[in-house]
Amino acid sequence: MTIEHVRTPDERFQNLSDFPYQPNYVELDGLRMHYLDEGPKDAEHVYLCLHGEPSWSYLYRKMIPVFTESGGRVVAPDFFGFGRSDKPVADDVYTFSFHFQSLLSFLDAVKLERFTLVCQDWGGLLGLALPTERPDAIERLIVMNTALATGAAPGPGFLQWRDFVANNPEFNVGRLMKRAIANLSDAEELAYDAHFPDRSFMGGARTFPSIVPIDPEMDGAARSRRAAAWWSGEWSGPSFMAIGAQDPVLGPKVMAALRRVIRGCPEPLVLETAGHFVQEQGEEVARAALAAFS
Repeated sequence: MTIEHVRTPDERFQNLSDFPYQPNYVELDGLRMHYLDEGPKDAEHVYLCLHGEPSWSYLYRKMIPVFTESGGRVVAPDFFGFGRSDKPVADDVYTFSFHFQSLLSFLDAVKLERFTLVCQDWGGLLGLALPTERPDAIERLIVMNTALATGAAPGPGFLQWRDFVANNPEFNVGRLMKRAIANLSDAEELAYDAHFPDRSFMGGARTFPSIVPIDPEMDGAARSRRAAAWWSGEWSGPSFMAIGAQDPVLGPKVMAALRRVIRGCPEPLVLETAGHFVQEQGEEVARAALAAFS
């Protein structure tokens, strides 16, 4: 059965600030998923960059050049409901399992078997759960303000954010990003808002906060608990953690807890002026991660 969806017009993505990358697409169960694919296809290291709420692959524009200059390949998909990917109209389509299975299908479609996972926000909620299905896929980890949603009660910052979105279902994404990111230009604000021409395109952004598994019985919580056990007991690869210290939802306290879960995770890079969207200081993060790995 085809899922009713809308598709953001291509002209919304033309001439975006600092974003010269060409679109790529795969069809997954009748929906078109967009992704960036930069650098040599035979690169030794592939960087799978996963965005979160309410952004899209534009978020990684400052990290991509660092990874490709080092000889790496960068693959950055837009989750369904975001960016240039198709956007199901009905809010109830969007579940943890829907996004997770779509990510698995994407990896199969582009034949990604081994990669460095680069993740933040929902990119971490989904990406860090991958070992429950692909325990050999992640060779290195770059993790920024995120968590494993195992069903634990969240802090007040998250509940305030969830309630804000619930009470403002047509919130202006570009304006929100400009409030959250110091020195974001008007052109960058427009780029972050490009994927949402009107309310009918915003199902993914409306639902992400409400489907975070904050109760042990919620969809995704059991998978996340299995993932946490894997990261604690079986992970043996190199890790790099960067923390935006000004994040009121997934800041230093949450990241300290996640660091205790990730076996062997070294001292993090703390960016004192960065907020939730750490990738806006992504050049520094990417260069520090590569230096640590080398």
